[in-house]
Amino acid sequence: MALSTTPSADAARSTLPVIVVTGMAFEARIARGEGVEVVYAARADLLERALSAAVARGCSGIVSFGTAGGLAPDLEPGTLIVGEAVVGPFGRLETDRLWADRLAAGLSIGPLAARLRRGLTAAVTAPLVSADDKRVLHRSTGALAVDMESHIAGAMAAAHGVPFAVCRAIVDPAWRTLPSAATAGLRDDGTTALGPILRELLRQPSQLGALIQVAVDARAARVSLVQARRAMGEAGVLRMATA
Repeated sequence: MALSTTPSADAARSTLPVIVVTGMAFEARIARGEGVEVVYAARADLLERALSAAVARGCSGIVSFGTAGGLAPDLEPGTLIVGEAVVGPFGRLETDRLWADRLAAGLSIGPLAARLRRGLTAAVTAPLVSADDKRVLHRSTGALAVDMESHIAGAMAAAHGVPFAVCRAIVDPAWRTLPSAATAGLRDDGTTALGPILRELLRQPSQLGALIQVAVDARAARVSLVQARRAMGEAGVLRMATA
């Protein structure tokens, strides 16, 4: 359900930036642009602290943006998800329906149209790396995708009465179990360190083939995110969070 606001509140809110919440530095670089304040961190408490400070400065809405793990078995890497709600540690958090409609409409023009899906997403507090765990979560929730930031973004939006939206690109499909090297280098601040990845490969060289496939999938997700961010800017859906 869309948030109900008065015309004067809408006018005041439209002059404030949209906060884009993501977990990794490369996603934040993609998200940046005019009228947008980007908040990112891989560790939940760091993300919550940064997001709280950003909201205190004022915002017109909060978008969870970036990559996500696939849960629905038919979703290929690069599929773009506009969330209708997030189910996770804080229960079910609804996205703003009118804003989600505007996002989907803006993303339906051009190369993203065939890769766009709408539906429920899930959120977790630790990486979901195995195909079995993804299958279990999909069966229990019906969610299309999973990430580690949307529940934080949605809870903050609900607490402060601002619209909330989700736009995520599938990076690892439901049938893929991630090798341990894929997550070894992620720092708390959302940047990536090469050393731990190399050490993990030296410990278990057989991971190399799977890690190369992860890189191929990540490229597909990155392309979709770049195209999505461009489409959002062209459609103007981040300039004002309320229709």
